Amino acid sequence: MLGPVLRRVEGDHATVWVETAQPATVEIKAGAKAHGAARTFCVHGHHYALVVVDGLPAAASTTYEVLIDGEVVWPRPDDPYPPPAIRTRAPGQPTRLVFGSCRKATPYSVTHFPPDALDAYAVRLASEAGQPAPDLLVLLGDQVYADETPDKIKHWLKKRRRHRRPDAPATQVIDFHEYTKLYLDSWSDPEIRWLLSTVPSTMIFDDHEIIDDWNSSVGWRASITQQSWWSQRIQAGLASYWVYQHLGNLAPSALAEDPIYAAVTSTADATKILDDFGARSEHERGSYRWSYTLDIDRTRLVVLDNRAGRELTPGHRSMLPESEWEWFFSVVRGEYDHLVVGSSLPWLLPPAIHHLEAISERLAESPKRLVAGLAEWTRLALDLEHWASFGQSFDALSVLLGQIGADPSAPATISVLSGDVHHSYAAKALYGPEVTSPVHQLTCSPVHNEAPKAIRPAMRLGWNPSAANALRAAARAIGLRRPAVRWRKLVGPHFGNAVATLVHNGRQARVTIEGTRPDKRLTVVGQLRLDRS
Repeated sequence: MLGPVLRRVEGDHATVWVETAQPATVEIKAGAKAHGAARTFCVHGHHYALVVVDGLPAAASTTYEVLIDGEVVWPRPDDPYPPPAIRTRAPGQPTRLVFGSCRKATPYSVTHFPPDALDAYAVRLASEAGQPAPDLLVLLGDQVYADETPDKIKHWLKKRRRHRRPDAPATQVIDFHEYTKLYLDSWSDPEIRWLLSTVPSTMIFDDHEIIDDWNSSVGWRASITQQSWWSQRIQAGLASYWVYQHLGNLAPSALAEDPIYAAVTSTADATKILDDFGARSEHERGSYRWSYTLDIDRTRLVVLDNRAGRELTPGHRSMLPESEWEWFFSVVRGEYDHLVVGSSLPWLLPPAIHHLEAISERLAESPKRLVAGLAEWTRLALDLEHWASFGQSFDALSVLLGQIGADPSAPATISVLSGDVHHSYAAKALYGPEVTSPVHQLTCSPVHNEAPKAIRPAMRLGWNPSAANALRAAARAIGLRRPAVRWRKLVGPHFGNAVATLVHNGRQARVTIEGTRPDKRLTVVGQLRLDRS
């Protein structure tokens, strides 16, 4: 058994995700009264259950057990960590969101990169008395790397060559079974296994769950779809992501509304259902909404899919399909104290890099084939595929956040949480006085990876005013308008492994970014108060 993963806590209900070795009935018993049970569903010979636990006591931390066919299997008697627990909130207590992205599994990379920030956070939470428990762990992409696999996965793939397509990439996962090995490798890390069992978590993919540069452009799609193994890869990638990550994003009260969940739990073998779903999600981008929203007390979190649903048609490129923009507009309306938007890709980049991405988008659509080809090559080589390279979407998001911040019932703060870029920073959007909500970009990446040392000077230079002005002039020279908002950096950049905590206390807010030291402990590398004092 991989270990239970606590996903959502909603009132006196919670969901716990479990993978088992065989078909079984999975029960969760929490304290004296809270209980839930579910029968496993099967995908490609693997067995899963999402158990809804109800009757949790209010404002309490309740330890729980996992039973399979009536036998207690978790926690293990020799587990050095505290028993897993489900915590329900007390009225008025601060809301704590811990976030980050880009984590290569520790068993692979313990000697390759600085210490894992999420490991360090888990150890501190488990071992130091008085540490405040977070309400939610928000993982913002690249939870696994399908295209940059760990050494032991590479060796395993080599051994099963006869079971694979002859032209499949030798070191990359292709099918559902191979994807399960990635999750087992990553989530079996003892510290992560314990953290996921006791802190609720939400997740969203970025490109490496599928492949680098996923859905970056029409040209990229034309090239990748010529590969004979691609259809199997994207089908398995999306199906496994739904099972391991997205399923737990659904609120207990919303499970019955999800057509895929209803289908997989109503049949003995859901393999074909999820295979068809993965293929359909690729061919009909935007047909399934991967984005989601949840409220924690007076904080509203909206997490956006920045990858699967992109519109890539030149002249009409959009980070989100039209139906998802409409959904986004609807869910950000309401009464709350703090709005948090989760986006795997940063909205506000270093300004010089923003202008470079905007230039690359414009030149890639040039009628001159040589210019367009060179721009497309540069875009892929330098990973120029963020909100800035979807100019209409960048402006639309900027205008929307400004409108929310200018509303008579504007929230106290608006924060965009992101990862991807392998360094951490905080920047403030500079709207006019009519926008009363401070709006910030909060980026924390990587949790466990690194930015190549060769590109770090360029990332720092991206914040340099002279570099930004020079590239802005180049953008203006090819007819690009000024971005819909200006911004300035307040914290960072920090290039080490890091994890960040966003705290809302009434209408006050602050963010703390902590990086790992060589002794595998965390130290503060940046702090910022986000509300208006």
